[in-house]
Amino acid sequence: MVRLHRSLYIQVLAAIILGVLFGIVSPERAAAMKPLGDGFIKLIKMLIGPIVFATITVGIARMGALKDVGRIGLRTLVYFEVVSTLALVIGLVVVNILQPGRGLHAAAAAPPVQAPAGASPTAVEFLLTIIPTTMFEGFVRGDILQVLLVSLLFGIALLMQGDRAGMIVSWIDQLSHTLFAIVGIVMRLAPIGAFGAMAFTVGRYGVASLLSLGKLMAGVYITCFLFILIVLGSIIRLAGLRLFRFLRYIAEEILIVLGTSSSESALPRLMMKLEQLGCSKPVVGLVVPTGYSFNLDGTAIYMTMAAVFVAQVSGVNLTMREQVSILAILMLTSKGAAGVTGSGFITLAATLAAVPSVPPAGLALLVGVDRFMSEVRAITNLIGNAVATVVIARWDGALDLAHARRVLAENEAAAGPVRLKPDATGT
Repeated sequence: MVRLHRSLYIQVLAAIILGVLFGIVSPERAAAMKPLGDGFIKLIKMLIGPIVFATITVGIARMGALKDVGRIGLRTLVYFEVVSTLALVIGLVVVNILQPGRGLHAAAAAPPVQAPAGASPTAVEFLLTIIPTTMFEGFVRGDILQVLLVSLLFGIALLMQGDRAGMIVSWIDQLSHTLFAIVGIVMRLAPIGAFGAMAFTVGRYGVASLLSLGKLMAGVYITCFLFILIVLGSIIRLAGLRLFRFLRYIAEEILIVLGTSSSESALPRLMMKLEQLGCSKPVVGLVVPTGYSFNLDGTAIYMTMAAVFVAQVSGVNLTMREQVSILAILMLTSKGAAGVTGSGFITLAATLAAVPSVPPAGLALLVGVDRFMSEVRAITNLIGNAVATVVIARWDGALDLAHARRVLAENEAAAGPVRLKPDATGT
């Protein structure tokens, strides 16, 4: 009972329920709770620039390790980029069809950021604004596009230096871990932020606002389910295996992720299971850990849907150019949404910071419900990386397909998942 009481998940859930009840019973007082949600958002935004810089710089710098392993590394990067981009596009299409945020208009609480008077900037002018006057200007102003540019250049420069830059890469990686430790501290305040945001939302907009949030949550869950069933199912079918047999094989790992809301919690067991399935050890050792940074399909789906949802509840009609810009930015920032509680919310805030037409008021709506979409994101990420390992192993000729089919058939026939034991192939 004590452990349950200390669970951040339970605390956030209780805060949301209290916030909803407070909003129903005393709407005016509940609306005054807005600063609690706003304060939490400001703490999150404070960490955006440094985290984006650290994660993207290290990610690019360590691509050298993939380059060094040659063919497997190249195929892994190609697969990750294609599939994760497809997930981003699917999320964007679905949220435009469902439009879960239409009619709520959270912008009434905080006026949207007004664009400067005059004609819209040309493409050349827009590109020039991305270049900061100094390397630190983007961090000071909170301009995420300028931070991205500096991060890309810094990461590429470290990549070109190879082993000579190893110490700097390690230092930045340690900085990244420290920043995520700060995220852990900030996330302890999530129940307070969730209470304030939910009380304000219900107090100001009524119970109808919960329908929009519920529609978003349902949309994310359904989209992730269909992505697993159709996209990943088709991909693994092309590799010669059946999706449902494969999911049954890794069912224990899926349940672990469901309980912890973190796909990294099942990483060691997943690697063992894939080796038992017949994937070669080098492929498993390269693809699975790398996929936890570069192949987050569930996170990609959520990011696009949540970003457009915030625009919708803010009464902002995103142009096709703005939506493509969000997609392009997410192709980079989603790579930094590692399996750390709260990192996905920071990545979302970083992406929206690059779209000044979207006010921050809508982002506060997600404080309470973001945590409850983490399970489906984590499970989709896990399955996506498991499928990726099988596909790349088959692509590279490093999968014993006959053995894999036999293991899956035996597992399906057994009462439960097969036990981990050395297989006959020695892979």
